Amino acid sequence: MSLTYSEIKQQYAALQQTYDYMMGQRQSIIDFIQAQAITSITFVGCGSSYCLSRSAAMSVTLRTGLPAYALAGGDLMLNYEQYRPMLRNTLLVAPSRSGSTSEVVEAVRLLREGNDSNLPVLSLSCVSDSPLSKQSNFALELPWAFDHSVCQTRTVTNLYMANLLLGAFLGEDDKLIADLQTAIHQGEAYMNTVENSIRSAADFNWSNAVLLADGELQGLASEGAIALTEIAKIQAHSFHLLDVRHGPMVTIGEDTLVIAALSEHGTEHQSKLMRDIKNRGAQIIAFADQAEVIPSEYVDLAVVSKNKLDPAARGIPFIFIPQIVALSKAEQLGIDPDQPDGLVAWVKL
Repeated sequence: MSLTYSEIKQQYAALQQTYDYMMGQRQSIIDFIQAQAITSITFVGCGSSYCLSRSAAMSVTLRTGLPAYALAGGDLMLNYEQYRPMLRNTLLVAPSRSGSTSEVVEAVRLLREGNDSNLPVLSLSCVSDSPLSKQSNFALELPWAFDHSVCQTRTVTNLYMANLLLGAFLGEDDKLIADLQTAIHQGEAYMNTVENSIRSAADFNWSNAVLLADGELQGLASEGAIALTEIAKIQAHSFHLLDVRHGPMVTIGEDTLVIAALSEHGTEHQSKLMRDIKNRGAQIIAFADQAEVIPSEYVDLAVVSKNKLDPAARGIPFIFIPQIVALSKAEQLGIDPDQPDGLVAWVKL
């Protein structure tokens, strides 16, 4: 059994710890943020953390009405002067596995050297006493979520949920908070129920993967594409559901596996999209929290979570699909998922 597989399977136990920890910090987080008199929130991360930042920014904007943005750590480090106007009166939120990624740590240092010395920083890292934590005004630490494998799986899901809880706390969104707990409670049974069918659906000669999702799941779908690229060395890309028609559709064919997160809205349009993708010869794994949402006549596998969930909470069961697909493909290709060639766990410049 690979370390990556173990960490994937352990993610729900870690999620419960993260949920309990964040709930215990709820009032302190609210008090800290409200004391900053901010007018926006800016998430910053690299690689997987940047993808999660995109989902987090969307969630904060939707649930609080507060403008929220996502920046790639390397972009911010190189172009911090250009971003200064955008960062006035913002709260910088930095989710990170290691808390040591050079681009993010250096970007914070550079910003604080100038007129932004009072820039408030809230960090979310999966180690204790990291360089990022030491630079932060408020440090949240989730060491139980740390992935020792090079590629992140358990860490991703935990940081995704922690980011969502920040927005839910500020927006007083108790339904999202409750649905995140529901997603955790159903997690073990869900994994045991769907894993083998996911592996079977992905068991064909494919070399291209396309992930489709909207809203708060779009950034997470991009992370799913990264997992496929890192773990299995497969070309993988993510797009908004209907936006795949605007160019990327030409890349979809018999060599393509499509993983799509469907919603209860616009089901006719989604069904037609699945039909058109299927007509191009692709294999389709479709996910939803309601079976009736998925047009079974056009998909090869319908994956349905046990309970109806808030749209953002659906991301927790959804991300398991590309994680298992990536692991299964790596096993088929004889690739060690724990030590992908050319990658390190985090970047130090």
